[in-house]
Amino acid sequence: MHIGLIGGIGVASTVVYYQRLTAAIEAAGSVLDLTIEHANVHDLIRTNREDKREEQAQYYAKHIDRLAAAGCDCVAITSLGGHFCFDETVALSSLPLVSAVAPLDTYFAAQGHNTVGLLGTRVVMKTGLYGQLTKTRAVELVDENDIIGQTYVDMALAGRCTSEQRAFFLDAGQRLMETQGADAIVLAGTDLNLAFDGQTTDYPVIDALDVHVDVLARLATDQINLHDVGAE
Repeated sequence: MHIGLIGGIGVASTVVYYQRLTAAIEAAGSVLDLTIEHANVHDLIRTNREDKREEQAQYYAKHIDRLAAAGCDCVAITSLGGHFCFDETVALSSLPLVSAVAPLDTYFAAQGHNTVGLLGTRVVMKTGLYGQLTKTRAVELVDENDIIGQTYVDMALAGRCTSEQRAFFLDAGQRLMETQGADAIVLAGTDLNLAFDGQTTDYPVIDALDVHVDVLARLATDQINLHDVGAE
């Protein structure tokens, strides 16, 4: 299956999607059929902050049309924050849209996690992954929602993580475990690999990006179909 990605939101997360998807396909002994369309992260940040879902969906639709013209069979958004207008985008999309959020609830439950702590954008944390978790409870550091979200956006725009930002995120994860009763910390922002990759923590860390990549890799190698992931 020919996979289409809406990338650039931000660039660092797109690179990681590309690297990990390529590695998964090579490990499966297959060849990846992939096209990436570059979107504007500044448009996304503005529409997300102002909750302009229809406007962002229209931006996505233009990129999706280009991916369809390139021969893609489905498309994925390389940003969990960018899923805030998922339903609106589905309504306009010329291709099936493969959610990064939908597989997470089943994954958390399969891992035995009753409560997960979220780190990511303000909206992702505030809405508990857009209210799509039914098998697992999501928690956040409510009083620090804004500063965590802004620090995340700053890091994503820069495409790199400072030592101060890394220490901040690692500490936030620890406090989610200690004060909110989380069983594991979810990197619910696709650029958080910049902070957590190569780090040792005293708590389990789940990178939501990896769950999405696994779904895309299985689609790309025809191990599952679009019906299986609700993206017909």
